[in-house]
Amino acid sequence: MKSDYQVWKLWWTSVLPLTKDAIHVYIGFLCLLGAVIVLRRKLSSFWALVPGFLVSLLMEYFDLRDGFGWPASVHDVVNTNLMPLVLVLLARWGVLAI
Repeated sequence: MKSDYQVWKLWWTSVLPLTKDAIHVYIGFLCLLGAVIVLRRKLSSFWALVPGFLVSLLMEYFDLRDGFGWPASVHDVVNTNLMPLVLVLLARWGVLAI
């Protein structure tokens, strides 16, 4: 039997024409945008990464609870947070003029 969380994830993967890994990347971008727009954090601030990191940890908590392994969870946390981290680093180094 699947948990409600796993059923909810399967529903999203059936609705969106994306792989599970791509959905994690989009979630990371949306969290970064939310931090920058809603929470009014600068893109160059590491605080802009906190919402995405917390969301990814919460998602992986439920996956681990439902029996998924650690390697898959680490992979998902990296997928969710790598590109936002790259964007924040580029903004800090002055490569992005935002």
